[in-house]
Amino acid sequence: MLGLRQKLSFGFGGLLIIILAIGIQSVLHFGRLAKSIDLILRENYSSVLACQNMKESLERIDSGVLFILLDYSEKGIELVDANEKSFEKALKIELSNITITGESAKAFYLQSLYGRYKSALKDIKNPGAEPAVKRDAYFNNLLPLFRQIKNTAEEILQMNQQNMNISNEAARTGVAAARRQMYILLFIAILVAIGFIFFIGVWVLRPINRLIKSTDEIKKGNLDLVVQSNSNDEIGRLSESFNSMAASLREFRRSDQAKLIRFQRATRQAFASFPDVIAVIDLEGKVELTTETAENAFGLKPNTIIFTLPFEWMGKLYNDVRNTGRPVQHKNNQTAIQHFVNGEEKYFRPSAVPILDDMKQLTGVILILQDITQFRQQDEIKKGVISTVSHQLKTPLTSVRMAIHLLLEKNVGSLNEKQVELLLAAREDSERLHSILNNLLDMTRIESGKVRMDIHPVSPVSLASEAIEPFRRTAEDQGVALSVEIPANMPDVQADMTRIGHVFSNLLSNALKYTSPGGKVTISAKNEDMFVRFSVTDTGRGIDDQYLSRIFQPFFRVPDEDRGRERGAGLGLTIAKDIVEAHEGTMGVQTQKGKGSAFSFTLKKSPQDAK
Repeated sequence: MLGLRQKLSFGFGGLLIIILAIGIQSVLHFGRLAKSIDLILRENYSSVLACQNMKESLERIDSGVLFILLDYSEKGIELVDANEKSFEKALKIELSNITITGESAKAFYLQSLYGRYKSALKDIKNPGAEPAVKRDAYFNNLLPLFRQIKNTAEEILQMNQQNMNISNEAARTGVAAARRQMYILLFIAILVAIGFIFFIGVWVLRPINRLIKSTDEIKKGNLDLVVQSNSNDEIGRLSESFNSMAASLREFRRSDQAKLIRFQRATRQAFASFPDVIAVIDLEGKVELTTETAENAFGLKPNTIIFTLPFEWMGKLYNDVRNTGRPVQHKNNQTAIQHFVNGEEKYFRPSAVPILDDMKQLTGVILILQDITQFRQQDEIKKGVISTVSHQLKTPLTSVRMAIHLLLEKNVGSLNEKQVELLLAAREDSERLHSILNNLLDMTRIESGKVRMDIHPVSPVSLASEAIEPFRRTAEDQGVALSVEIPANMPDVQADMTRIGHVFSNLLSNALKYTSPGGKVTISAKNEDMFVRFSVTDTGRGIDDQYLSRIFQPFFRVPDEDRGRERGAGLGLTIAKDIVEAHEGTMGVQTQKGKGSAFSFTLKKSPQDAK
């Protein structure tokens, strides 16, 4: 049986043969037609043109003779001489292009007549001859020869024109025959092409259409079909391979279904054991997989649409992930979400993570609600202990400070030098302890929201200028340049001047502490949408990257290379950050080891400037 290649070669080969036949016939017919046209031009048209030129030249010679007879000899002789050359040139062309039977005798007869005409013409051109003699020579000799020459040239012209017509008819007959042959070959080619198209449909298109329908069925999930094949060509072998592929897919489906069932069951069991609230949500907002805690605490049961649940923040969190394709946390994550489970108060920190495929396309969302109840309770206990201890220590510490003060004032007796030295050290430590207790109490009040803020519009320039003033003398003593670089047209901010002054005080104190003489400390500000960002930048030694994640933690102090430097308790930056966040701002740091640091924080613009 013929293969697909042989079938296609057979069909295209027949068309190729017909195309070649048509091409060869066309070349042959066009060659014959070209020869006919060349023959007409070369053998007849040249003679026709030469005879026409001889007649015209003869007419002009006769006109010149008439000028001579009318006593315009000079002009007449000039006209005769010019056209004699033209006549002789045309006669020469005719004598060299004799191609028709009988044309030779007439051409040579024309040549002899012209010789006699030229001889008689000399008498007319003779300037010494009498006018009467010239007239007799013209009418008796020259005029009859003129007529004979003209008639002979006309006869030669008619002979060539008649031969041109005969050649033209022969060429037309050849063209008509070639056209008929072309029509016949084109009709045969059309029949062969129609037959080839029909057999192509039977041999190729019909089996391919069966394969296309089979692939559509497989796409729908039908792997049980079998493609029928009645040939042993390439299409038949492709059908057999397709059937083998479908059989393999059926086997893979059986094994994959078993694996999928095992994976789903294992996933559900693993999810059920998770203590946190976790739910897998599809792109339509429907819960697909969830933990037992999620079902019990928030009603996140499979097939539940999250938008139908009474938790508006949950839908917003889901939409944020769908719109951005990035992990998102609840915007109010500092206070977390309060929710009662079985009558018990719980706190959860919500977040959502996108599920992406290999093409980075979103396929679902994982909603995670971390139970932070225990952490919150521990934080409350810690704050309560700190507040209680601070209050309990503050009263006896005040007595100790007062006693040290009275002793140093020598109100209870004189002191020797050693006693004064010990009391000064005790006073320094008690003052330091008093500052730590005040900071702890401030931090506790700010975190609990019990501190009342006197927030009102303030000019950034005046805010920074007032904060920097107490440090100018210290900066001069240390040889450090201290400056404010804030544009005068900077919009007002919403701030408690006393509290923000405490923030600036802490940042400026640290900057001066770690900036060497000759360095510079600068306060600057810039616009950021609804906020103004303040920065305190120094040219000090900077901070190692390993400490940046802990720098705002309570009681953390960056290890100091200068052991003799006075160091605090590690609460300054923590309290500063709490004050800024109480103003609904943020605080951060940028640093480069050996080149300095830039601590920055944001404050909201006043309502009239935020528009």
